[in-house]
Amino acid sequence: MAEDQNEGQIDQPVPENYEELLDDYSHFGPPASNEILEGTVLSVTAKDVIVDFGYKSEGVVPREQFLNANGEVTVHPGDVVDVMIEHGEQPEGYVLLSHTRAARLRVWDNLEKAYNDQLVISGHVTGRVKGGLAVDVGIEGFMPGSQADPRPVHNLDSLIGQDIPVKIIKLNRRRGNVVVSRKLAIEEEVVARKSSTLEHLSEGAVVTGSVKNLTEYGAFIDLGGIDGLLHVTDMSYGRVTHPSELLHVGDEVTVKVLKFDRGRERVSLGMKQLEPDPWQTVAERYPVNSRVIGRVVNVTDYGAFVELEPGVEGLIHISEMTWSRRMKHPSKVVKPGDQVEAVVLEVHSKDRRISLGLKQLEPNPWSTIDTRYSVGSVVEGRVRNMTDFGAFIEIEEGIDGLVHVSDLSWTKRVKHPSEVLKKGQIVQAVILNIDSSAHRLSLGIKQLQPDAWESYFQNHQVGDTVHGRVCRLANFGAFVELAEGVEGLCHFSEVPGYSGRRGHDTPPPLAVGQELDFKVIKLSEAEKKIGLSLRAVADDEEKTRLEDYQRQAAAATTTIEEVMSLKDRNLE
Repeated sequence: MAEDQNEGQIDQPVPENYEELLDDYSHFGPPASNEILEGTVLSVTAKDVIVDFGYKSEGVVPREQFLNANGEVTVHPGDVVDVMIEHGEQPEGYVLLSHTRAARLRVWDNLEKAYNDQLVISGHVTGRVKGGLAVDVGIEGFMPGSQADPRPVHNLDSLIGQDIPVKIIKLNRRRGNVVVSRKLAIEEEVVARKSSTLEHLSEGAVVTGSVKNLTEYGAFIDLGGIDGLLHVTDMSYGRVTHPSELLHVGDEVTVKVLKFDRGRERVSLGMKQLEPDPWQTVAERYPVNSRVIGRVVNVTDYGAFVELEPGVEGLIHISEMTWSRRMKHPSKVVKPGDQVEAVVLEVHSKDRRISLGLKQLEPNPWSTIDTRYSVGSVVEGRVRNMTDFGAFIEIEEGIDGLVHVSDLSWTKRVKHPSEVLKKGQIVQAVILNIDSSAHRLSLGIKQLQPDAWESYFQNHQVGDTVHGRVCRLANFGAFVELAEGVEGLCHFSEVPGYSGRRGHDTPPPLAVGQELDFKVIKLSEAEKKIGLSLRAVADDEEKTRLEDYQRQAAAATTTIEEVMSLKDRNLE
C-alpha cells in the first residue's frame, strides 16, 4: 500500500547537508531581530521611501531618515540601502523599516572590524572638547590631544573641520564610546610611505616632495616618509639670503638627490642642479675689458658685489672704485640696489670669481702725469693723511704724493709729520721723483728753502773762528748752535782746564746758554758734522799774545839801541 502510494512520485535530489537546505529556504522565514537587511528603493513619496527588502512584501522608511543637512533627499529609485524592521504599529500593506538604526548598527560593525584589524579609517573633526577633539567616525568619537600628531601640536583648533585619518585605540559598543588616534594613523602611513620611498631613492634621482619646514640654513622636504635637506646654497645659483625668498611651507617642489646615506637615512637635495650652471659659459659671455651693467647686492669693507645675472656676481674691490687713494669705504661710492656699469678685469670660471672695476671707466690720471709735472717743479696740495713715516698730499683728484718725514725740514729732527703739518692744511712742495708705473710721487717741503748745512759748509773752512751758543750738553761734550739748524760739537777735551771724563758730581766745564768763540777743527759735509775747540782758541790767543810781546820787545830793543847810538854820537 505504501509502495502504491510512492508510485507515480518523482524522486527529488537530496541535499548533501542541511546547511544548503537552510540557505535555500531561509529567505522564506521572517528576519531575525536586529538583523540588518539590504533593500532596494522603489520610490520616494512626500512622506516615505518605499523599499523592497526581499520578504514578499515592501517596507516603508520615513522620508526624514534620508535627508541631508540641507533637507534634500539623498536616495533615488534603484539605490540599495540598509534597513531594519521596526517594531510598533505597521502601516497597512507595508512593513515599517528603519534606516537610521540599520546604519548605526552597520557603523558599529565597521568600527569593530577596523578596531580588530587595526585598520585606518577616515574621521571628521567636529569640534574641541575637554582634553582633545571630537571626531565623527560614523558616531562621535574622542581623540585625546596627545594623539593628534606624532609631534606636539600647540594649536588643536587648526584641525577643526578637517577630514583626518585615524585608528581606533579603544572601543566600547555597550557604552557607545570610541577613542581614536590620528598619531598612530600618520605613523603607520609614514612608515609605509618611507619604505616605498627608500626602495626608489638613489643619488642623482629627480624626485618631488613638499616643503615641510624652513630654517635659516635651508628647507626640509618631505619626500614621502623621509625628509631631505635642501640647503640654501643649493636652492639657486643666485644669491639667496633666506629660504623664504623662494619657498613656503606646503609648496610642492622638484629636487635632485645629491647625497643619500641609506644607513643613516640622510638625504641632501638640490634645486639649482636641475638647471645648467651659468658659470660654465661665463668667460664667453663676459670677456675681459668688456663693459657690463649689474645691480649692487652687497657692500663690504673691502668692496661691493654686483649681480650680473641670477647666479653670477662680480666683485668691485675698493681699490678699483676710484683712482684716488682716499677711499675709506665702498659705501661712499655705491649702495645695495644701485645699478652700475663696470669693466671686466678678470674672469676665473673654476673659482666662480669675476673681478670688476669702476675707475677704469675714467682715464687714469697717472698715465699722463709725466706730461703735466716735472721733477723740481713746485706744486700745491692738501694734506690728506699722515703716518709715522710721512704725509700724503693730494695735488689733484687721484694723485697723491708722499712727503717723507726726512724731507719736512733741513734743520729740525722731525719724528712725526704732525710736528710740522696739520691734516687738511694747504701746502706747497717740490717734486723730487715721479714713478708713473708704480703710481708714486715723491715730494719735499724742505727743498723749498736752501739747505742751511750746505750754505754753512760753503762759507766756512777748518781753522775759522766762529761764534756760537751752547744749546745742550752730553757726557762727552757740548752741542753748539752756530746758525739756525746748524750745530757743532765741542768735546770736553777741547775745553781748557778739562782733566778727563766728567763724573756725576763734577760740574760740566760749559753751561747751556753760554755764548763763546770756537775754532773749527773738523768739517764733514757728508755726515753733517762740525768739530769745535775752545782750547784752540785759547792757544791762538796765547800765541797772539806771545807774538805781540815779542814784537813789543823787539821794538823796545830797537829803541834802546837807537838811544845809545845817539848818545855815543853826542859824546863824540
